[in-house]
Amino acid sequence: MDLRTALFTVAVLAILCNVVIIVLIIAALNRRGQKTNMLLIRLYVYKYVSAYRQITQKESGKPGRLYHLWVFTNILALAAALAGLLVPRA
Repeated sequence: MDLRTALFTVAVLAILCNVVIIVLIIAALNRRGQKTNMLLIRLYVYKYVSAYRQITQKESGKPGRLYHLWVFTNILALAAALAGLLVPRA
């Protein structure tokens, strides 16, 4: 496997992890009584992540772990995809 394929694989895995984290954030919001709409998740993803961050900050004084993981997987996916585009083809 060449470097370009490996970087794109990392980007895809980061995106898949991001989707799982978003589902976990929505489950956490539902447990806390926040209404969410699974059908419109793609439109409201930033609203739900922001609501999760605010709720967990009120509870513990800092954002929850899922928020940090969500940000990390976004940055990782973007960085891996850009690096994969910049690596010359073999």
